[in-house]
Amino acid sequence: MSKPRVAVVGYGTIGSRLADGAARQQDMELVGVVDLAPTLPVRALHEGGMPYRLFLVDPGREPEFDALGIPVSGSFDDLLAETDVVLDATPGGVGAKNKELYVRHGVKAVFQAGEKNEIADVFFHGYANYEKGLGQNYLKLTSCNTTGLIRAVDALDRAVGVERTIITIIRRVADPGDTHRGYVDLLRVEPVPNHQAVDLMLIMPHVEATGLLVHTPVTHGHIINVLATPKRSISKEALLDTFREHPRIRVVRIADGYNSNTSLFQYARHLGNKRGDMYPIAVWDECVGFSGKDVMFAIYIPQEAVTIPETLDGVRACLRMQTDRLEAVGLTNEYLGLESGH
Repeated sequence: MSKPRVAVVGYGTIGSRLADGAARQQDMELVGVVDLAPTLPVRALHEGGMPYRLFLVDPGREPEFDALGIPVSGSFDDLLAETDVVLDATPGGVGAKNKELYVRHGVKAVFQAGEKNEIADVFFHGYANYEKGLGQNYLKLTSCNTTGLIRAVDALDRAVGVERTIITIIRRVADPGDTHRGYVDLLRVEPVPNHQAVDLMLIMPHVEATGLLVHTPVTHGHIINVLATPKRSISKEALLDTFREHPRIRVVRIADGYNSNTSLFQYARHLGNKRGDMYPIAVWDECVGFSGKDVMFAIYIPQEAVTIPETLDGVRACLRMQTDRLEAVGLTNEYLGLESGH
């Protein structure tokens, strides 16, 4: 049986990472990537040996690529003709226009969080509602913050149940390299509830959630403080053990040097991870606390790579590659090199 054919549309911050992640899935075939212009990621793709075939949104711009010696394998339509499912990583709003092409070609698609919920059949998270994505044509991922938040809340919920959660997000203002946002010497506050709390309730409707978001002038990662009311009490060690068992959560200690967002980013670099990427979120041991039955903990969200595993889960769900949730996410984890027991 041939492997499902996967294409990545939009070769930027997320798309380049999706291509690498899809290429690592031994039961999928990455057939190519699509972009509009010879951007820095595209130039790096070329200088790195062109491991993925490149297709163009606008074939009329091919001379720009020819001038740089960047080989082009065809048009957007050419790639869709040999694709089963698209991972759309284009800027918000572009995916909605692309969907018309996907419908015309009979291709399924998994969209990132920048698109409106109406674009998809299911608002999707691999661990929390995998079953709802089975066989669907169009899935939409949660945002980076919401993806990591749901990993932690879902793990706690499956262990002891969760009644409600209140979150405070300390949000990086832009990705590294973004120059169009000029937040300097300020912390900008958004109204309650933030979209991450609302989105959590869409994925996990049995949990009541609200939250506050603060934009901060940094570029590497978000920190989320979670205050959760469990249905049954849980000890600190039992909570940390629950997190340790989750392949996409890493428990770290301030005492070991993990005392900031950048310490985690730097550690990923020391590990030799490409681009310094981290797939798991991190939970700080020393930041777990209790107020009566309520439990508080803090998590780190590595925003550039955190949604990659759940996006690949989406391929498995919409193509019904695996119907069992744990089997599906387990294969994604295995091929990405994620293991429990961090």
